[in-house]
Amino acid sequence: MKRQTKINIKPKILIFVLTLVCIATLILSVVSPSFSKPIKTVMGSVVVPLQEGMNSIGEWVGNKSDALKTVRKLKKENAKLSNKVAELTEENSLLAQNKYELERLRDMYQLDKDYSSYPKIGANVISKDAGNFFNIFTINKGSDDGIKKDMNVISGGGLVGLVFEVGKNYAKVRSIIDDESSTSVSFPNTSETAIVSGDLKLMKDNLMNITEISKDAKIAEGDMVVTSKISNKFLPGILVGYVMKTSKDPNELTQSGQITPVVDFQHIDEVLVITTLKEGLKD
Repeated sequence: MKRQTKINIKPKILIFVLTLVCIATLILSVVSPSFSKPIKTVMGSVVVPLQEGMNSIGEWVGNKSDALKTVRKLKKENAKLSNKVAELTEENSLLAQNKYELERLRDMYQLDKDYSSYPKIGANVISKDAGNFFNIFTINKGSDDGIKKDMNVISGGGLVGLVFEVGKNYAKVRSIIDDESSTSVSFPNTSETAIVSGDLKLMKDNLMNITEISKDAKIAEGDMVVTSKISNKFLPGILVGYVMKTSKDPNELTQSGQITPVVDFQHIDEVLVITTLKEGLKD
């Protein structure tokens, strides 16, 4: 078996030969244009598609690069918009809170003005018993602030309840909607009196019981109900609520029905404690 002969060509010689071929080809192209036609044809068949392919690749790469730049730009803009939305949301929340605080302060100011004849101490609600309603709750003022048992508590336009327990820096309030509460009331447009009592089950419909109304009393829906002068603990003239309906009792001697309390007993944040006691007022 014959060995294959290995041809070793030095790079310098190969470069020299290729250079001579290129020079010869250029000279022949100048001297004889017809000689270069086949070369141009071959070059056109090879180079032009190659060039078109390179152009297509370049265009594709350029488009992808532009798209990538657009995506990055959109991401930055989206991040800025997200931050702006977060800032606006926070500002809106603060504005809503400030609006609520302003309305609450206006209500408390108006309440203080409506009962300006009574000295008062403002207090914040700090806790409440379990349940949806503020029937028993605690305020952040106590005996050190002059709070005493049986002081009247008002908020939200009218009567809330009575202080029933006092500590040095706190006091507990039993509201008029509690099952153990009852309040002597009257109707400003008549001299008639009645009793308003708490009922937590009835409060689910935002109602309270009113009983012991005289059978001859002319009571209509929407009539105002206030604390009466004959109450043992409640100061007179404090708004309790408005009549919803009344009807004669089976004994036909009295009437009874329901009223809507003026205070929202599901939302109480601040109260005013009237520091005048009913027994002191009697004296």
